[in-house]
Amino acid sequence: MVRAKDSPDDRSKATGSDFLQLNIADAPTGGLSDWLAEQLRLAISDGRLPLGSTLPATRVLAGDLRVSRGVVTETYQRLTEDGHVVGRGRAGTIVVAAPLAVPVGGVRRRSAAGGAELRALFAAEPGSDIFDALRAVPARIDLAPGVPDLAAFPRVAWLRAERAVLNELTPADFRYGDPSGTPALRLAVAHWLARNRGIRADPAEVVIVAGVAQSIGLLAQVLRRAGISEVAVEEPSSLGVRQHLRNWGMATPPVAVDAEGIRVDELRASGAPAALLTPAHQFPTGVVLDGERRRELMRWAGDGGLVIEDDYDAEHRYDRPPVPAVRAMLAEQVCYTGSVSKLLAPALRLGWLLVPARYLADVRAAKRNADLGNPVLAQLVLARLMESGEMERQLRFVRRRHRRRRDAMIEAIAEHLPGASVHGAAAGLHLMITFDGAFEDADFAAAALARGVKVQPLSWHAQRAHPPGLVLGYAANTITEINEGVAILGEIGRTLR
Repeated sequence: MVRAKDSPDDRSKATGSDFLQLNIADAPTGGLSDWLAEQLRLAISDGRLPLGSTLPATRVLAGDLRVSRGVVTETYQRLTEDGHVVGRGRAGTIVVAAPLAVPVGGVRRRSAAGGAELRALFAAEPGSDIFDALRAVPARIDLAPGVPDLAAFPRVAWLRAERAVLNELTPADFRYGDPSGTPALRLAVAHWLARNRGIRADPAEVVIVAGVAQSIGLLAQVLRRAGISEVAVEEPSSLGVRQHLRNWGMATPPVAVDAEGIRVDELRASGAPAALLTPAHQFPTGVVLDGERRRELMRWAGDGGLVIEDDYDAEHRYDRPPVPAVRAMLAEQVCYTGSVSKLLAPALRLGWLLVPARYLADVRAAKRNADLGNPVLAQLVLARLMESGEMERQLRFVRRRHRRRRDAMIEAIAEHLPGASVHGAAAGLHLMITFDGAFEDADFAAAALARGVKVQPLSWHAQRAHPPGLVLGYAANTITEINEGVAILGEIGRTLR
């Protein structure tokens, strides 16, 4: 990276630029690149530089500002590393992602009444719309879990695959498709699962769904008709998953998770006929179901128990070897679901579901009645990416980026929250941290949001009493944002001691 030195001669001749009305005289001595990078971030954030806009050539902007070209080059490099811009050769430097910003009237400027609003958001019993409500609140730094590095979405590869697909489609291909999914994507998913998760499945067994959330809804409908009205869940476990199950009339008794995974003895004692698990990377603790617990779980399933396996962010591992899916061990007692939400983007709403043969016809019917199937074009594009090796290349790419951001968050926690215990660092897109103390973690999250930092309290994801904690996502944030966000959490934490 170029580390340009600011020249006094440059400053003495400084004028300004029509581009964003930049005035280099406003920059502090010795910090031209820092100042310019901050000005461009603000312009991207407030919409003066919208997504898709092109920055001036480095030589042009340097000439306008009468600074060395190295100053502008370094500035653009910083924005590239942060994921806000990307260089596209002769097409120039393009804005591709906006920093999270607080608009005027946002949380930084809220009154005491606004503070009460935030406290209400983190009430002890979150409603079914809690995640929609949290997403709607503006924040400068969003450390909520569950989102990959969206700036890394493979736009070029997606567009190339889309063009190839469109060139091959006939008019008849634009008719209604198979509600269970296009044959091309079902085949690609079967190959993907065989290569990456150790699962052998016939493409005819694959049902394409609109993400894991739809899988849970379809399974709940089918299982209720089969006489199952109770699905045990891990404790703690995803609030959103429990809400989906309850929406379809399912009870969700909690079963404890410890350092080896779900307590199968407790699961057996619960009497629940089915259990929804995240064995590859438990949400939110990050625990991996170990070998002995897997064998115990297989014995429970062999005695008639049904496992619903949410293969939550299983691909994102950094410091441990891969673990096979439970579905690979006992297919006729495991319903398996996964998606590309954590690998590419949640906005695609594409996932897959495998069920034991006795449920397959009912699941297909439920999918057909739900929406007549997912959009065909997106399915065909994803199939091409999976079969071409592009998905594996994307996974290797984002693993490196996610690892750097995870390391940055762990270092920031050690510096600013030294009393916190970190859990689940070996894999995934988030960390769970817990504290020794008597405070409410919902109050901590409300205070953080009032300071412009969005997090989720651990208590949201628990049905039993737990030590206070937070669930922090790192994958969708730059290292600068991670450091700043955790520093603010550290300031709040010191007031709660």
